Amino acid sequence: MKKYFFTPGPSQLFPTISKHIKNAVNYNISSISHRGQQFKQIFKNTVDSLKKLLNIPDTYYVFFLSSATEAMERIIENCVEKYSFHFVNGAFSKKFFEIASDLKKEPFEYEVDYGKGFNFNAIAIPKKIELICFTHNETSTGVALNVNDIYKFKKLYPNKLIAVDIVSSVPYVDLNYSLVDIIFFSVQKGFGLPAGLGVLIISPQALEKSKYLANKNLNIGSHHSFIELVNYAQKNQTPETPNVFAIYLLEKVINDMLKIGINNIRKNTDIKAKLLYKFLDNNDGFKPFVEKKSVRSKTVITSEVKIGSQEIIKKLIRKGFIVGNGYGIYKDKHIRIANFPAHTIQSVKGLITQLSI
Repeated sequence: MKKYFFTPGPSQLFPTISKHIKNAVNYNISSISHRGQQFKQIFKNTVDSLKKLLNIPDTYYVFFLSSATEAMERIIENCVEKYSFHFVNGAFSKKFFEIASDLKKEPFEYEVDYGKGFNFNAIAIPKKIELICFTHNETSTGVALNVNDIYKFKKLYPNKLIAVDIVSSVPYVDLNYSLVDIIFFSVQKGFGLPAGLGVLIISPQALEKSKYLANKNLNIGSHHSFIELVNYAQKNQTPETPNVFAIYLLEKVINDMLKIGINNIRKNTDIKAKLLYKFLDNNDGFKPFVEKKSVRSKTVITSEVKIGSQEIIKKLIRKGFIVGNGYGIYKDKHIRIANFPAHTIQSVKGLITQLSI
């Protein structure tokens, strides 16, 4: 029986991935030297294709790490001497805040109830804050921020760095990268790849902050400081042996997405999200966890299940549809449905049919 993974990460593999995996094996990609010309070309091609797909400025740097969680650590180490500010409305935005605290910084936290958005007009950022951290799409709850609200903070506080977690909204989110400084994601969600690769994108201003902290003899990390990552990225390399296999696959999937067209990907995502929310809004057994429609995620749809989620999840598994549990305290109360480029309109309709039975 064919299985459809609507889990919010790892999720459904991109349709062309099996072909690319076979080619990677046939071309011995996992055995090539990470200092050799073949890898340098893979690195360059992946970065160039990603910048084209997401419209990232040429002056921004792209790094390959182990995960998005590692990216959080690198960001705090390299961009915060003491003070960061975190908008928290779920488990992953909370994690970003906790990492800053674990690294002995003095982070500020503005927290709202899970499932809610923020009243950004009521928030003033303290003068001493160096870095403002946003989670664009909170994977644990299904809340998405309006990117224009993020841009407002860059315009109001041009001397502060802006970091944005786009882990579960890339490549759908249409971000103006020139109005943010640090962006990161992992590949096992929207890009439909096996887990094990994180991508970190930084502006020249973020690099300058890292250099400033280094010149003050502060800890900015070692092998994965921004300075080291840039030194190697300029040579189309990484400081250590990276996940060459995953970088190769990412390049190939990005190129497939370029052929489809990012506007088509976004349009299809909107269509699928509309189908899912229409069903949830009109079915007595379900209720979207995020009540305010303007902050409902298009890529992670979270629903309360009136009879509890576990029986629904088991029933769906028997039919070949795998959805996510609720996160944390909501494990037995919610389901989370991923809506990534690998999910077709047809498979979403099939899922809705099974939910209706």
